[in-house]
Amino acid sequence: MNEGYIYKEVIDRRGAGQPVDTYLSGRYTHSTLDQWRRHIAEGRVLLDGSPCATDATLQPLQRLEYHRAPWEEPSAPLDLPVLYDHAGVLVVAKPAGLPTMPGGGFLQHTLLHQVHLLAPSASPMHRLGRWTSGAVVCARTPQAGAALTAQFVARSVHKRYRALASGSPDEESFAVAAPIGPVAYPPLGTLHAATPGGRPASSQFTVLERRNGCFLADVTIATGRPHQIRIHAAAEGHPLVGDPLYEAGGKPSPDGTALPGDPGYRLHAAEVGFVHPTSGEAVRVQARPPSLLQTAAERRR
Repeated sequence: MNEGYIYKEVIDRRGAGQPVDTYLSGRYTHSTLDQWRRHIAEGRVLLDGSPCATDATLQPLQRLEYHRAPWEEPSAPLDLPVLYDHAGVLVVAKPAGLPTMPGGGFLQHTLLHQVHLLAPSASPMHRLGRWTSGAVVCARTPQAGAALTAQFVARSVHKRYRALASGSPDEESFAVAAPIGPVAYPPLGTLHAATPGGRPASSQFTVLERRNGCFLADVTIATGRPHQIRIHAAAEGHPLVGDPLYEAGGKPSPDGTALPGDPGYRLHAAEVGFVHPTSGEAVRVQARPPSLLQTAAERRR
């Protein structure tokens, strides 16, 4: 069981004048109107710090809080090795299976929470998919965060991934520039995929080792679109081995039911590079890939 959570917001013009139970059931549809009334009756919903009645009318600028009771989170690996820690910058190795941010029932079993246990002021500067492992850069101070954010926006942060993809490409190195954007996908409404109307995206694949029906590759990306490497590998006709979502062509199956957070694919953030916000030093941090994503030479070391 986790420790529960307090959701906080300030009422704006859209909420003003509504009964609190109606407002909550319309804004937070994970609970029904009757469930919200039960939460209110249990004293879990507060207005300006005090428990409220179910028919209380919301006023502009009131502080609304929902005190969610502790719940049992889905399991996730929580080991978070520190790869680099210097003058406001922290780099950790995220294990596959650990979500980066809260959501879907995860709160304390997240990279964000585990980083806060290491350094209460630190925050991740970028995200990896739940089942993607590897290096994540965190800022310990607002100043470091602002400087690192500027580098991510300018696309000057070096990002090298290790992936296991299906098939056998004709060339030892190839670039993929398929635009990425939302497409219709019934289980979610929309989903990021390869689409002509999407935003520009660029990935460079370098074959490291050919295996039976698949190949190991290093992938460097200049952009950071959602699920970019999974989409670009599939767009080139080489979906990541075990990917339950993206098929050849870079789109999900029209009648598919898989979700982005489903496991199976093999992807690892092997290296990240940036200019240190304080020293100006060029920093490169590596995260050793799991054994399946290592070359034969790497496994012998």
